[in-house]
Amino acid sequence: MTETATPLWEVFIRSRSGLPHKHCGSVHAADATLALQAARDVYTRRGESVSLWVVPSAEIVASDPDDKGELFEPTGTKIYRHPTFYIVPDDVGHM
Repeated sequence: MTETATPLWEVFIRSRSGLPHKHCGSVHAADATLALQAARDVYTRRGESVSLWVVPSAEIVASDPDDKGELFEPTGTKIYRHPTFYIVPDDVGHM
């Protein structure tokens, strides 16, 4: 008899409207609904969030840290891609 492992899900929380979701940990669950419930139970006990995302860990594709120079260095020569030339009004808040 073979035993199947319960899938691992990565959990992302948004603490307030307008802020980005941030990774806060992982949970094991059989499906997305159970993963969302487990994430709520484990990571939002103090009511510090307004939104949760759960993503199957197996579906996340990440870059290799050894490829850092190749992937990210070309942007250093394109200063127009950085928002340093814009004045953001104080009324905008979290951007």
